[in-house]
Amino acid sequence: MKTTIKLTALFAMLAITAISCSKLDVVASYSIRSFDELLQSAPQLVSEDKANGGWSIAAPDNSVRFIWSKNFAESPIYDVMLEIDIDPFIAAGLDPLKLPGNFIFRDGMLIVGTKLGNENLSYGGQITPLASYEQIVKLKRGSIGYHMQLDHYGISLGGGNMFEWAKSLSTNDKDIVFVLDPEPFIAAGTDPNKIDGWAFAKVIVDDANGKPIQVDKILKPFNLR
Repeated sequence: MKTTIKLTALFAMLAITAISCSKLDVVASYSIRSFDELLQSAPQLVSEDKANGGWSIAAPDNSVRFIWSKNFAESPIYDVMLEIDIDPFIAAGLDPLKLPGNFIFRDGMLIVGTKLGNENLSYGGQITPLASYEQIVKLKRGSIGYHMQLDHYGISLGGGNMFEWAKSLSTNDKDIVFVLDPEPFIAAGTDPNKIDGWAFAKVIVDDANGKPIQVDKILKPFNLR
């Protein structure tokens, strides 16, 4: 049976206010702090990804990675994406050829993500995983959200797919969560209840009018402590 995980998505719209310098909103500012905490707490999961022109955070079981770009102008595929071990999905009935065009099958891995832009990013200092995330916050604030009930920040990867991390790793038992929209997988023959290592769950989100609704998601959460 499906489990129910409440992830009320409250995406606060940004106001970058020019006072004497640009000031980020609370969600954006604290997402940077918590993303830094994640990077510092699990350095063994973080690596440079030269093939994709960015950085990656791997799941502890190496079944999926979140990848974000160093430079939108040079990203070979997407600026933010998930790279997923496809085998559990094929075992659950997936026909990769029936997935829509935003899915890419490469070297036994399934890639899904989105382009955020085509800007040639400029750094004032060292290019680090955190500095590249800060570029996303600065230039593409609309892709960053906050899920109040699970106390998570998240970045949209397009098509209902996301990567989420806990605001505070010390008080949360779901430190990182890889999130997929099940509809393309179901349409391509997958039984979402049979994907080994992933949970098919009901998730509470806000609709366009701010009304809570339930949607289906495929989830892979991890406690890093």
